[in-house]
Amino acid sequence: MVRFKNRYVTVEINAPAIPENKPLHLKSKIFHDTVMDKIQLLYGDFGVAAVKMGFLAKYCNENTRIAILKSRHGPHKFVTSALPFVTKIGKLEVNLRTLHVGATLKHSFMFIQKHQRAYLDSMWSELKTDEERKALESAVMDFSKTDVAINLEYLT
Repeated sequence: MVRFKNRYVTVEINAPAIPENKPLHLKSKIFHDTVMDKIQLLYGDFGVAAVKMGFLAKYCNENTRIAILKSRHGPHKFVTSALPFVTKIGKLEVNLRTLHVGATLKHSFMFIQKHQRAYLDSMWSELKTDEERKALESAVMDFSKTDVAINLEYLT
């Protein structure tokens, strides 16, 4: 039996048209399809065939604008090199920034937790009431937004 190694790419999605305190309404399937289209454009059928087998958008947080992409080790280089060229997701103008490439989902979530804690500290001073602060903290530290069920069709 051969073990397949995976890489988890943590990406920050910056949308200049939407203010930072507003949530970014982004579905992981749309993000997944946009990245695959860009890989098709840059690397053709070879790039798509290499990436397609293990490629998933595992996590998208609309409040902190962070996403995790899963890819196999090796073809993950196609994914990471195509990310800076993604300028639109759907009709939304964006620019993507790769924050972290990790070997396990656990280490990616540990990195995100540190990153989101820093984000929470920076946004804390702008909020006026305790209810707003608790709502922001629960939204930022929520790791349950993994849309694996939507992307099951890409596992086969």
